[in-house]
This record gives sequence, structure tokens and C-alpha cells, in this order.
Amino acid sequence: MVWDIKMELFKKDTVYNFMGKRLQFLALSGVVLVASIVLIFTKGLNFGIDFAGGTIIQVKYEKTAPIDQIRDILHSKKDYETATITEFGTPQEIVIRITGSSTSLQTDIGDELREILKPTGKFEVRRVDMVGPKVGGELQEKGLMALALSLIVIMAYVSFRFEWRFALASILALIHDVTIALGAISLFQVDVNLDILAAILTILGYSLNDTIIVFDRIREGVQTSKQTDLNEVVNESVSKTLSRTTLTSLTTFFVVFTLYLFGGEIINGFSFTLLVGVVVGTYSSIFIAASFLVQLKFSIADFRKKEAEKLKAQQEKQRMRAQFEQGTI
Repeated sequence: MVWDIKMELFKKDTVYNFMGKRLQFLALSGVVLVASIVLIFTKGLNFGIDFAGGTIIQVKYEKTAPIDQIRDILHSKKDYETATITEFGTPQEIVIRITGSSTSLQTDIGDELREILKPTGKFEVRRVDMVGPKVGGELQEKGLMALALSLIVIMAYVSFRFEWRFALASILALIHDVTIALGAISLFQVDVNLDILAAILTILGYSLNDTIIVFDRIREGVQTSKQTDLNEVVNESVSKTLSRTTLTSLTTFFVVFTLYLFGGEIINGFSFTLLVGVVVGTYSSIFIAASFLVQLKFSIADFRKKEAEKLKAQQEKQRMRAQFEQGTI
């Protein structure tokens, strides 16, 4: 027995008027984009030790960590004047961050801290990570390069697969998603480390996948639909993919949300960034990417004319090849 189970949140034959609200959605995105850019340039990004250089020490106490006492002791030491102490998941566990890598710090900073913090109670040093400022600068530069190269390769791929307006619309949608995600990171002062860069690149891939599926359906609609109005074709195409997009996004969202709730402090920044990316990426693939395509004045008539010319040239090529094989040329 074969079970054919299809789950749909929206009726397949229903066409929703997304493009009728296109300007409202673009205006909303514009406001959020401007707010994100203002946050990034005013509040800034809180670069972690991976990019800014520094030292991070994770310490676990048998009882509640005396954060105030630890702060007073460390700030009285020259090498630890810039240290920040925050709770890490539980009241018994803390993280000590020292921005910049001081050359005066010993290689085994764990032993030094055990001696300095003896008066604060029984504890164990669980993790020590050190990154020099030069290495941090190189990681930051290479991270930005990876992000820029990803956008270039994506644009080249979409241009090859579709048409240049589709490529530009998809890149604008990706920039929209990444900028809003960075704005959220700035607003909540999430430490920007390599795991956040990995989350941003994941958002690029996730959002692009959704956008490509929508654009593929739009291209199919342009080729097969009797409609000549791009707005109507886009409405039909997005409506057909709406159930798939929503179900995929909800599944991903619940998985990432579970990681955020129960994954612990180590991956909180990563899962938070992905949460924002999934929500914004889903929104942009449904409401924004196709709106950019309409704004770029994509012409159904021109597209169909070019496709007809390509088909005619291909048929002529096949005819010439057939004549050559039959010896009539």
C-alpha cells in the first residue's frame, strides 16, 4: 500500500494578491533596513576575541560565583584592568573576557587565574581561549572577503541560471536579509565571532534557496501562463510555493528555536542569528525578492521573445545538423 500524504497550509488554487501590497512591504523593509544600518554605525558590532583579539576564560564555581568580588580583584591587577565578567548559563559559571592580547600575560593564564582568584572560593577553569590582535584582524578580513565572494558567486550563478534582473533582485534580497540580521546582532550586542560568520553564511544559503524556488516558479509561470501582467504572474507563482515555503521555514524555525532554548550559552549567538535569518529570509522570499523583480521592470514580452528566438535558433541548429548527417549540405 502506498500512502500519498500532502500537507498544505494554503489552498493550491488560491491566488493571493502579494503585489497589490508590494509598496507597503517595501516601505516596511526600508524602515527596518534604515534602523539596522543606524544601529550598526551607532551602536556598532560587538566583535568577540576571534576578530578583535583577546582572551576568554570560562570558570565554574562549586557555589554561586561572587561576580562583584571577582571583578574587584581582577580590576586591581594591571593585566586584567579591561576584564569583563558575565554569568554563563548558570549562577555558578562565569566567563571572563579580556579585550586585546596583552604580551605581559603568561602563556598558561589558567594557573595565574587560579592563584589570583583563590579568595573567591572553590572553582575550576574549564576553558581558556586566546587570540592575538594580528590573528583577529586577519580573521576579520578573511571573513568579510568570504562574505563578499559568496555574494559575487551567487550573483554569477543566478545570472547564468536566470536573467540579470533575477540575479540583481536576489542579491538585493540577500543584502536585505543580512543587513537586518546584523542590525539584530548589534541591537542585542551579540558577540561577533566565527560562529556568527558561519550563521550569516548559512542565512545566505537558506534565503537564496527559498528565493531560487520562487524565481523558478515565476520563470515557469512567465513561460506557460496566459497572463501578460507580471504582477499577476508573480502572484500566481508565489501563491503556488507558499505552502512549501511556510512549512520548510516553520520546520527550520522550530529546530533552531529548540537549539536556542536548550543549546546552552556556547551556541546562543549562533542560534539567535539563525532565528532572525530564518524569519527575515522567509519574509523576503515571499514579499520582497519578487517585489524587487517588479521594480526592476522585468518584461514578460521581452522574455518570451528572447525565449522564442533561442528556441528558433536551437531548432535551426538541429535542422542543419540533420541535413549534414543526411549529406544534403
